[in-house]
Amino acid sequence: MQVAHIALWTNNLESACAFWRQHFNAHIGEAYHSKRREGFISHFVTLENGPALELMTLPGLVDKPPREDNRTGWAHIAISLGSVEAVDKLVASLKPLDALVHEARWTGDGFYEAVIADPDGNLIEITS
Repeated sequence: MQVAHIALWTNNLESACAFWRQHFNAHIGEAYHSKRREGFISHFVTLENGPALELMTLPGLVDKPPREDNRTGWAHIAISLGSVEAVDKLVASLKPLDALVHEARWTGDGFYEAVIADPDGNLIEITS
């Protein structure tokens, strides 16, 4: 069994697609416009090795989730970049964009990771 895809609501579909393309070299699929749900649009975002994301938008979504508040639901998605150098490079490119939530560090359980946020404030843990 494997995860087929992970769906994520966004207020700005184009900005979210650009984020995943620019920082994770993701392939962005064609837009899907639902005939059953007015205003619903989505794109499948495919990472090089891993599950796909379905970025979805719909008029009237609520504002950004808080970055640091504890809450129920998904906490983050974790993406392994393959090396400490790749984590550091991505962190450096995201710092000026105010997307860095937690600096890269070695965790107590032996992972090198940083936490970033996408344009909607969703947390992404990037690991070596």
